[in-house]
Amino acid sequence: MAGRPSYQWAIRSLRESVQPPIYRWRSPYRALHKSSCRPKPQQKFRGLSEDSYAYQYRRQRKAANVARQGELQEQRAAALGDPIRGVTTPFIESLGSALPPQATTTDEEMANATSTPFPEKPSPSPASAADEDHLNYYLSKPEFDENLDYSRILSEPLLSVDREIVDPVKEAEAAKAHELGHQNAYEAVSRIVSLANANNKERTRANVQRIIDTFGRHNTDSHLKPKAPSLQSMYSTVAEQTPTPRAGPDTGSSEVQIGILTAKIRVLADRYEGANRNDKVNKRNLRLLLHRRQKLLKYMHKKERGSERWTNMIEKLGLTEATWKGQIAVE
Repeated sequence: MAGRPSYQWAIRSLRESVQPPIYRWRSPYRALHKSSCRPKPQQKFRGLSEDSYAYQYRRQRKAANVARQGELQEQRAAALGDPIRGVTTPFIESLGSALPPQATTTDEEMANATSTPFPEKPSPSPASAADEDHLNYYLSKPEFDENLDYSRILSEPLLSVDREIVDPVKEAEAAKAHELGHQNAYEAVSRIVSLANANNKERTRANVQRIIDTFGRHNTDSHLKPKAPSLQSMYSTVAEQTPTPRAGPDTGSSEVQIGILTAKIRVLADRYEGANRNDKVNKRNLRLLLHRRQKLLKYMHKKERGSERWTNMIEKLGLTEATWKGQIAVE
């Protein structure tokens, strides 16, 4: 047994003669990296059977469609209008001066005016007439004239009881000086109470009062009809409640609140568009007022759409669909 080789030696020699295989680790993302991320040459045609004429025709149709879509988007944006200001109307323009819009002169009035070239007494201009009728500090024209006449009577010089020692020349001069002083005082007080010389806060207050008188239901219920009742309310078995009688002017209806917010939005928009472009506080206030008006418009569009109240408010305030539809962004 000693002369024969052992089987362990045979196995050991066989292992040394055979070289073990070399294994290389390959990344699982290597094939993806080489196939998808490698830049490919731009293909001119989709298929081999497609010619250049069909390719150019397809490109022209795509360019025409893109151009048409741009035109339609511009038309839709123009139809929606400005979400902040809307459309300019005579009522909106009058908010700047806090005076009612001036009435337009007809052709007959112009003809009558030209037929009399030299009138006896010149008529006041529409602007001055409006200034005289609408005063600041909650004053009316009759009240203003009455108080000034009373002050004129109080400031008159007293006449002497003994008429024999009175100098008529001095008495006439004193009466003339008193009349001149009263005219100067009347002019000074008129300028003080005029809305043309009022500040922005006083004009906003006057605009709020005029909006309440214009859109308040205590004035509009007599000539503007509400929305017709629905079929569900007509055939409803629930008894209709009697509305509570109104006490004082209407200040809480949707159209009044929308008008007041529109006047305040116009003031903030004018301030924000100028040199105060970086005023972050007024920008936030403007955004809050716009969203509050948008909510009220959505509510009134749901309740009063198609009624005379809705039409009257939209026409006078110049509100478009952009003021209550979509997203309003202040940039």
